[in-house]
Amino acid sequence: MTSPSHLPPQPPPVPAPAPGSSPVPGTPRQGRTGFAVKPVLTGRKVVLRPFTAEDTDTMAAIIDDPEVLRYTFAPRGALTRERLLAWYGSRGEPHDRLDLAVTDRASGELVGESVLYDWREGDRSCLFRILLGPRGRDRGLGTETVRLMLAHAFERLGLNRVELGVYSFNHRARRAYEKAGFVVEGVRREASLRGGEAFDEMVMSVLAREWREHRGYPGGTAKR
Repeated sequence: MTSPSHLPPQPPPVPAPAPGSSPVPGTPRQGRTGFAVKPVLTGRKVVLRPFTAEDTDTMAAIIDDPEVLRYTFAPRGALTRERLLAWYGSRGEPHDRLDLAVTDRASGELVGESVLYDWREGDRSCLFRILLGPRGRDRGLGTETVRLMLAHAFERLGLNRVELGVYSFNHRARRAYEKAGFVVEGVRREASLRGGEAFDEMVMSVLAREWREHRGYPGGTAKR
């Protein structure tokens, strides 16, 4: 399951925050303080944890997977090992985004990444993306990851809106997003050219008031 995405240019270094505990549910952290904290989010099937430099080689293999390449935007420049090492080794530093490694809770294996980014403080909104390699697919890991990230966004960071983009032909990802509460709000027509063919990009979002109603299970699709 992937969303259109790419690795942006390396941001300037920001001093890492001092270690801190996660906030109590119901008392959202606002602004940079909340994004500076890199939590561990635990579900029944996945554990989302901060990245380390040791994750570089596994992520390089995941990013090079044919399905990942099909469903994501082309990166800006070559993804050399040095560039990936600098990227994943510094994911604990930014105070305006949250990059977490998706791991299989049963085995501890790293299977992908999940990201809240492009934070707009005044609007209390951000973008979301997820990328899973072959060993993280078709087992419900993606849907649970989306729910964990949305819970953190709304209940801990105090956001009002989370948005994503997904290609119209990425049916698996769209189903997973809808199961977690995302709704289609628009279409960017023929936004991407792949092999000379134009494809639409669906714009989907979840609002805080919607999240309060269903907590990631719209229509009562599962026990909360």
